[in-house]
Amino acid sequence: MIVERERIRQMKLIEELGKRRMLTVVKTVDFGIYLGTSEERVLLPKKEVPKVFLYKDSSDRLIATTAEPKITLGELAVLTVKDTGKIGAFLDWGLPKDLLLPFKEQTAKVKKGDQVLVALYVDKSERLCATMKVYEKLETDSPYKKDDHVEGIVYERSDNFGVFVAVDNKYSALIPKREAYGGHLQVGDKVHARVIKV
Repeated sequence: MIVERERIRQMKLIEELGKRRMLTVVKTVDFGIYLGTSEERVLLPKKEVPKVFLYKDSSDRLIATTAEPKITLGELAVLTVKDTGKIGAFLDWGLPKDLLLPFKEQTAKVKKGDQVLVALYVDKSERLCATMKVYEKLETDSPYKKDDHVEGIVYERSDNFGVFVAVDNKYSALIPKREAYGGHLQVGDKVHARVIKV
């Protein structure tokens, strides 16, 4: 009788071979998860279980997605400004809900189409937001030597010091005021430069 039930269960699953199907997680084990119903179960091996990214939607609901965002907590990324509004700018980060870059987190005014280097942080309302204040997140121990050619993006300007650049979106660099070509470089500009001092 048990053998017959198992054969019927297997036959039902065989009818689904080669088709996409929505299944429910019914059990988690060390080697993966079982999907289906209490009667029909199929194993999804651990290496096949998709990772999910969590964020909040505009109604403050926790949302999970298997889509890969362009930035995650602890990372830096160059994102495009999709629009601006009363509370800040909205960035394309690869998810349906745009990422807010509040005015107070901008190191320069941004407009639609601009590309900006940002980091992700969790705000007071426990939502993910972007910040252009990335200095603390950049590394200073770069692998570059004098006369190496590098590429980077301007992330901040200073009237006293010059232009701050994130080389490879990872390392902090400074183009001194005397080398900044009359102040033409703006936040978001991509630069090609030669290392004059480490």
